[in-house]
Amino acid sequence: MGTLPQRTRVYRCHHLDSTRWDDIVPRPDDIVITTSLKAGTTWTQRIVSLLVFQTTGLPNTLHWVSPWPDCRFIGGRDQMVAIVESLEHRRFLKSHLALDGLPYRESTKYIYVGRDTRDVFMSTWNHIRAYTPLAREMLNSGENAPAEPFLEPPDDIRAFWRLWITRATYPWESDGFPYWSHHHHARSYWDYRHLPNLLFVHYNDLKADLEGEMRRIARFLEIEVPEEKWPVLAEAATFAAMKRDAALLGPEMNMIFEGGADRFLYKGTNDRWRDVLTAEDLALYEAAAARTLTPELKRWLERGALSGVVPK
Repeated sequence: MGTLPQRTRVYRCHHLDSTRWDDIVPRPDDIVITTSLKAGTTWTQRIVSLLVFQTTGLPNTLHWVSPWPDCRFIGGRDQMVAIVESLEHRRFLKSHLALDGLPYRESTKYIYVGRDTRDVFMSTWNHIRAYTPLAREMLNSGENAPAEPFLEPPDDIRAFWRLWITRATYPWESDGFPYWSHHHHARSYWDYRHLPNLLFVHYNDLKADLEGEMRRIARFLEIEVPEEKWPVLAEAATFAAMKRDAALLGPEMNMIFEGGADRFLYKGTNDRWRDVLTAEDLALYEAAAARTLTPELKRWLERGALSGVVPK
């Protein structure tokens, strides 16, 4: 077996504090859903919730059923530990950390979700402009709050693109400001794609064959689902059903985003960047990708299974 992942970096910003994972006592059947921003996190959490509970209902809203330990701005450190420790079902925790900032355990199952960088950007544009004043106040306060306030909502989407694709929050990254690098995040997992407890899932593949991908995730998690349950579970994981059942996400959505869960989920579509980004903008993407991604990883992020690249 090759070298196992190691935590070598601390991620702290308005959104993240990677040291909060130090408080989490692992369980042997833990699941970690790990994505960069706007790559299908909530969708995958909903899918895993359907597999774990095998019903469309939840014992609580998704925010509490599938907590986010590295979140810095909602609740204190002690509160997060209490939430995570109180879970009585099989835990499926959320993370936005690159693998070099996340504790790696051989007993944990990790689901990495990828998406085209340009699609991630379009969703990030909607995301950053939807924050409520209360959300911005929370991002600028609390434990380990950064000295500088979070970026104000930009007015020009292409100006934001140039900032996002050329500037970084951390010295070891080269893009992703004011969040974190989608490219570095992807590369940190790609380099360990051979590990048996790491599954790669792509946003495009979820859209193209949702039930097939759900079955693949279930096999990875070693969850058996009776055949008669699949139609109901697969329907509940569609984007339309998630919009319909938005109350399952929790009232926090109304606190954080103007328009609540409906704005947070927004469109769920790809390729909107084609009507926005110019050839000059796309050249910046190609340069950023070349700095961090391998050619195979770039193709996979852009197209998923249609790229012909198999993560492992």
